[in-house]
Amino acid sequence: MDLLDRTREIQRQLDNLDPLSNGTLSRDQAASLVERLREVVRAHDHRYYIEDDPVLPDAEYDRLYRSLQAIEQSFPALRTEDSPTQRVGGEPIDAFEKHEHPQPLLSLQNAFDAEDLVEWYERCQRGLQDAFGETEPAVVAELKIDGLALALTYDDGGLETAATRGNGEVGENVTHNVRTVHRVPLRLPAGDSDREAPARMEVRGEMFMRKSEFDALNERLHDEGEKPFANPRNAAAGTLRQLDPQVTARRPLSFFAYGLGPMDGDRPDTHAGVLDLLSDLGFEMDPNNRRFDDLDALVDFCHHWVEHRDDLDYEIDGVVVKIDRHDYQRELGAISNAPRWAIAFKFPAREATTRLSDIQINVGRTGAIKPEAVLEPVEIGGVTVSQATLHNQDYIVDRDIRVGDLVVVKRAGDVIPQVVRPVPEARDGSETPFDWPDTCPACGTDLVRLDDEADWYCLNTECPAQFRRLVEHFVQRNAMDVEGLGEQVAHQLVDEGKIESLADLYDLTVDDLTDLEGFADKSARNLVRAIEASKERPLSRLLYGLGIHHVGRTVAETVVQHYETMTAIAAASAEDLAQIDGIGPVIAESLADWFDVDENQRLLDALAEAGVNLQRTPEEAPPDEQDAGARPLAGQTIVLTGSLPDRTRREAREAIEQRGGSVTSSVSGNTDAVVAGANPGSKMDEAETRGIRVVRVDDPSDFDAFLEGDRAGETS
Repeated sequence: MDLLDRTREIQRQLDNLDPLSNGTLSRDQAASLVERLREVVRAHDHRYYIEDDPVLPDAEYDRLYRSLQAIEQSFPALRTEDSPTQRVGGEPIDAFEKHEHPQPLLSLQNAFDAEDLVEWYERCQRGLQDAFGETEPAVVAELKIDGLALALTYDDGGLETAATRGNGEVGENVTHNVRTVHRVPLRLPAGDSDREAPARMEVRGEMFMRKSEFDALNERLHDEGEKPFANPRNAAAGTLRQLDPQVTARRPLSFFAYGLGPMDGDRPDTHAGVLDLLSDLGFEMDPNNRRFDDLDALVDFCHHWVEHRDDLDYEIDGVVVKIDRHDYQRELGAISNAPRWAIAFKFPAREATTRLSDIQINVGRTGAIKPEAVLEPVEIGGVTVSQATLHNQDYIVDRDIRVGDLVVVKRAGDVIPQVVRPVPEARDGSETPFDWPDTCPACGTDLVRLDDEADWYCLNTECPAQFRRLVEHFVQRNAMDVEGLGEQVAHQLVDEGKIESLADLYDLTVDDLTDLEGFADKSARNLVRAIEASKERPLSRLLYGLGIHHVGRTVAETVVQHYETMTAIAAASAEDLAQIDGIGPVIAESLADWFDVDENQRLLDALAEAGVNLQRTPEEAPPDEQDAGARPLAGQTIVLTGSLPDRTRREAREAIEQRGGSVTSSVSGNTDAVVAGANPGSKMDEAETRGIRVVRVDDPSDFDAFLEGDRAGETS
């Protein structure tokens, strides 16, 4: 029976039993259904995450998944660690345990050009001659993924342990995080495979983050006021080493299997056979792996990927080449900590040498001071490079990089070029150490360096170098949410001199805006109204919108729960702020330093004068200080459907959350009410069938009444 047939059979059974409604399943019915349901959900997960070929609409999949959740919640004894529902992440751990590998994860010898590769192959031939005579052994070539090596141990088909490589002998147990990664099977075989998994086996592979998903993650971190990652490998490593698995669950990790460690039973005779086995068991494999009988074709393959590495959605730094036959591998053996039968063809470094003409200082949105190298133009990897990052002051000092130095510059893919090191032996005495500034080059404000930070900061909110980016941040949806004021308009306002401070936004008139390109009278009036409406945003939104370093939305909400006014926050010392649960000394110092700047105090005064809310709203108070009247929807789960007459879906969600409710996307047994606007979908029908409250919103007053807990006009 194929996957869709099995799915339809289970759907028919769910229609009859309805596990989403409490009390409709017996223990025996649940036990007979739950494992088959898990298998089907796993198979659909495999089609979605591994094969990128889903065969089921999202709504149908969601029902299967929610049904599985409902059964496991009703019958906790039936819940298993390998269930698809367990990928959300468990409780945080205090520290990583050490994991001793039963069989070492060896390193690889390197080949840096075709000559090295041919020499290695010929050594293998000579090493095999006594036992096998003259031979031209086939090889398997695999792209060398720039990630983290992992060893996954499966016992009786279930994931038992996941461990990092470490030093090859001992790694770290990261099972709590790996269980949250959808592209790692929790049970073998995964998908719809009929291949039987060995009783016990260790699968080896590479955990990594795709470039596209890395970019999206960094964009999200930026929007949340968090520090972005430098590159995909750092992002993967940082994600995998989280103590809280729920953080890992929210980040997009991928996994390619490439080999076997210890394994019960007979293993394939060749490495190509191993890759086939891993694929049959449901692991995602790099689709570019190739087997070669011809050495020239292998060399061409390596050279091809030197030129085309940037065509991939993941970083690679070479090609791993392995003798295919396992009896050949055993004969060749290993030296020290590296096998003789494998080698890594390393791609040439994207480096060049040129002269460092000058060092410029740039100021980012958060006020971070970033040094930039001005270079004599040089070609690296087909691109002319005239500027490169120097990261921070410590980077320059530790490497003794001087203006006038001959320097080595590295470029990797689309990453900003960086100065790697100087060439001291080329100095003639004319080179000069860089004089790091004490004040901001754009506004003259004294620079500040926080504890445990590599960067220096300008803390003046009105600094012109960071102001354009700050305006973008201030008006975004998660901050002051000024509809119609996006990046382009923000830049226009700053560049045309319409605003020189965040407070100036609230002095803008229709005439000011119609002077700008692209603005007519109507659009100008709409923007003025949107700016005026933003004055009423909660205090935490304002605090986040100020762009204070380390203060993301969650931090802002936490601080506001402890202080009722912006004045109180400004008066708090770093020591006081550090006492708040979730606010460490680095964040506390960053907040205190920002409020110590006179220009920032003047900004707050101007915002207050403009009528911007600087008081905590009732909904922002700690839960134990909120009265029932402030949270009439406390503990309720709400589903929205249809179009509301005067609110966007996002505005409705925020209004519900401010009153203690939560909004979900689908109707379930946990749903307390469905709010239905114009043209409601099937969610309203489902609610009525289940006997769940339906709130019809035909007029804005209907929704307002619902928000205040009024049950008039509801159906049930």
